Amino acid sequence: MKVLLLMLGVCLGGNAVLAAEMPLQMPADGKVKCGSCHDLERSGIGPAWKDVAAKYKGKKDAEKTLVTHITQGGKFGWFPDKPNKPAMPARGKEATDAQIAALAKFIAVEMNKPSGKK
Repeated sequence: MKVLLLMLGVCLGGNAVLAAEMPLQMPADGKVKCGSCHDLERSGIGPAWKDVAAKYKGKKDAEKTLVTHITQGGKFGWFPDKPNKPAMPARGKEATDAQIAALAKFIAVEMNKPSGKK
């Protein structure tokens, strides 16, 4: 997987981490990573985060919806032409509430900021 060079700091549990690095490192124990199914720019097993961000852009409940979706898992209407694609596992298999909230904010808010303001 390509190295992501997005210099956007997010505070998670008092520790500053790169926002692009944080989701790809979830969960911290390294057993399962969001980055194994998702990429910022390209669809893979799951949709690209840029596509998820675009889907929820301008929706006031985007962050809350993403938290619910990540927590519960599912398909959420992605890839209707590919019914054999697996559903996202609940909690991305072991992501914490803090990791889920940070990822939802990153996708819904930070990825939808105009370039240069990230």
